[in-house]
Amino acid sequence: MADKNAIWEIVEKRFDPQSFRDEHWEGTFDDYLDLVLRNPSIVRNSFQRIYDMILHFGIERYTKLKQDCVRYKFFSDPIGQGEDAIYGMERSLMQLVDFFKSAAQGYGTEHRILLLHGPVGSAKSTICRLLKKGLEHYSRLDEGAVYAFSWKIPNDDGGFDLVDCPMHEEPLKLIPHAARHDVVATINESLPPERQVTVEGDLDPFCRKTYADFLRQYDGDWKKVMDHIVVTRFIVSEKDRRGIGTFQPKDEKNQDSTELTGDINYRKIAEYGSDSDPRAFNFDGELNIANRGIIEFIEVLKLDVAFLYDLLGASQEHVIKPKKFAQTSIDEVIIGHTNEPEYKKLQNNELMEAFRDRTIKIDIPYNVVLEDEIKIYEKDFNNEKIRGIHIAPHTIETAAMWALLTRLEEPKKAGLTLLQKLKLYNGKSIPGYTEDSVKELAEEAKREGMQGISPRYIQDKISNSLVCEQAIQNKGINPFMVLNELELGLSHHSLLNDEELKKRYKELLAVVREEYDDILKGEVQRAISADEDAIKRLAANYIENVRAYTQREKVRNKYTGKDEEPDERMMRSIEEKIDIPDSRKEDFRQEIMNYIGALALDGRKFEYSTNARLLKALELKLFEDQRDTIKLKNVVSGVVDDETQAKIDVVKQRLIKYFGYNETSATDVLNYVASIFARGDAKSDE
Repeated sequence: MADKNAIWEIVEKRFDPQSFRDEHWEGTFDDYLDLVLRNPSIVRNSFQRIYDMILHFGIERYTKLKQDCVRYKFFSDPIGQGEDAIYGMERSLMQLVDFFKSAAQGYGTEHRILLLHGPVGSAKSTICRLLKKGLEHYSRLDEGAVYAFSWKIPNDDGGFDLVDCPMHEEPLKLIPHAARHDVVATINESLPPERQVTVEGDLDPFCRKTYADFLRQYDGDWKKVMDHIVVTRFIVSEKDRRGIGTFQPKDEKNQDSTELTGDINYRKIAEYGSDSDPRAFNFDGELNIANRGIIEFIEVLKLDVAFLYDLLGASQEHVIKPKKFAQTSIDEVIIGHTNEPEYKKLQNNELMEAFRDRTIKIDIPYNVVLEDEIKIYEKDFNNEKIRGIHIAPHTIETAAMWALLTRLEEPKKAGLTLLQKLKLYNGKSIPGYTEDSVKELAEEAKREGMQGISPRYIQDKISNSLVCEQAIQNKGINPFMVLNELELGLSHHSLLNDEELKKRYKELLAVVREEYDDILKGEVQRAISADEDAIKRLAANYIENVRAYTQREKVRNKYTGKDEEPDERMMRSIEEKIDIPDSRKEDFRQEIMNYIGALALDGRKFEYSTNARLLKALELKLFEDQRDTIKLKNVVSGVVDDETQAKIDVVKQRLIKYFGYNETSATDVLNYVASIFARGDAKSDE
């Protein structure tokens, strides 16, 4: 039974009272001025705060296709331990951060609506969720502190009621307009241009009236009015509707602009005598409560046109128009997201020209880099989350590979296949292609990643495979199971109506299956030839003969003691494995010797494994030599003697140790590859 005291200890250990007190700091307006002078950054506007929040988590600079790139660690979701991490899409994320940087420095983009545009499932919502989560977390840190204020209003009991500013306004807005410019200039005296603070706009209607009432009461004595101000730390919170708003379109007939800008509080009209008294109004629309932070519009282009007009003033002039009140200042980032059909409708609607003009569109495409796509699925399908069911190697890789093939545009270069293009994008070297040519491939396919299969479809089909009867019986899934599930799902895919496109996607599944066959054959070959001593002996013999050949010398036969010509047959049997033609053998052998010489000059010893091409040739040669002794063809028939079985078990253990298989999947792979070789041998016999 759990110990009750242990529970108390855990709570005391995890809950920090000092952090709570810091987050609920209260002080006078004079105290707040002290804070501002010590740390002017607390007066930042919403764009500056979000930009600083992104930079807070650090950056990594790197070069890709000869272009300088920046990876912002924030998008790896350090707050949620990677739960909402964004993989790939560095270009789009760099554009996004550039938008905030420009807005933070007041270069104009602060007057625009940020529109994330892309196909379904391309992480648009995830980016918004990250920004909201990040802002909430950042506001709890000392460097991200935000402050608002409350009013001390006398009550009938002779005391005071503490009434929060409904829109969490910046306390410096309480400084009269006549003095505000000079006050801000004083604060900015020691700040660099890019860190200058601004205080723009007026107080919300409720605070304007309260402020005016106190000024009249004290005959214009501003200091006495400030005695009624309590400045408080303001923690951004989506759940508490502070600094973060989210709006989702509903049925057009039920849409009401008061959801954005607040509504009359009918219970208080009798108390205050008028529906135009700000005390009888709830300033709790999504645009109101998002002040000082960010508002997300889900499927923004599905909004009623009247709502879109509200966004024009909110973005350009930073004002909103609550019912019965004058225009009210806001300071918030407006971010929306939409898919392509809705965006095309916007482009074709001439009446929405003003909205388009106030929008900055950033494309959020699907991934086109294999290793990034794999990470998306490994986040959900890994050993920690999937217990009791083994996911065979390459299961996720082949699914991701197919998803990418559906998104890539056919290369215009003759002789280059779609699969090769995928490999080039993933950083693999292909003879005849440089970084410049890969860059050209990407530039000629402007819409790449804006169509194709969604990651959600892949995730759904992997999930189906995990719960099917075969997976439960075998306690595992393999690529064939997932690829079959992907193919079956195409016939009733909700977003695919084009039969020609379905046919093409099925053809791409065949391409992936063929590639998977090659991957399996390569792994079994390496497992069979993984006898390190044997491969070392073969490498030493080859290098000795190559050295003699290039130096025009003879080789001493270890058994007869006689000097003989280099073993041409042995050298060619290795070189042919990597398609070195007879006309190029001298160049290849000289290349190997030059490589060995260069290592020697650096004081390093040659290892066969350091040259990828030579290693592959040696492995294939050793595989060919050992294949017959293992009698792979007999594996298919099931007639295996004890000696052969022992050799097969060794290969199986290597598949498990080096490639990540378990007993069942290693056996299946070995049987499958044996059948491939058996079919190949049968064809060659014909």
